[in-house]
Amino acid sequence: MTPANAKDRPSRATEGFFGRRHGKTIRPQQAIALESGLREYRLDLTAEVPADLRTLFKAEVSALQLEIGFGGGEHLLHRAKEAPGTGFIGVEPFVNGMAKMMTALAKAPLGNLRVYDDDATRLLDWLPSASLDGIDLLYPDPWPKKKHWKRRFVGAANLGRFARVLKPGGRFRFASDIDSYVNWTLLACRAHGAFEWQAGEAADWHRPYEGWPGTRYEAKAIREGRRPAYLTFIRR
Repeated sequence: MTPANAKDRPSRATEGFFGRRHGKTIRPQQAIALESGLREYRLDLTAEVPADLRTLFKAEVSALQLEIGFGGGEHLLHRAKEAPGTGFIGVEPFVNGMAKMMTALAKAPLGNLRVYDDDATRLLDWLPSASLDGIDLLYPDPWPKKKHWKRRFVGAANLGRFARVLKPGGRFRFASDIDSYVNWTLLACRAHGAFEWQAGEAADWHRPYEGWPGTRYEAKAIREGRRPAYLTFIRR
């Protein structure tokens, strides 16, 4: 069962998202939660951008965070519950992941969370300049084949988008278990110039973030013998 607003979107490549938008068929209860949840939590990018993004949230918030590609939502839900005074925006174009998130929110609603279920570049282009305190990109698709590296979300164009929407001093956090993508991100951020890597000692980039709850992708990587890296960059 697929909700009406999702089945009309084809599986197509966009500027920042490639591949399938659907996995296995979601259960009827999930489809109901997805459809009703998106009506309540989804950002409408056809609407005028509010002068104060804090008004997008039902709760009173003082800071704004973005998570791109939240998967099943474990990390995003954990952070939103842990920091009720921060407004969180989560992006996930994969229907099955969004269905899990909306099912969780149906059971425990949150007033400091909004979502977007399409290409993250569209949301980044919609957001005002210097409007975010942080961006998380956690275990993104690594596109391991060299011919597909141009599809990786981290690149000059998207780092430019990050630099525009992050406040000076804002944080970009990147986690991955794929060494080539970690190196790619370090080199891309150094080349861009707007980001300063925060690492005081050699062990820093293998130390999980403070309060890190873990994710299912991370657990799988560890089971398979890959060591995750956790990078933090500050917007200059």
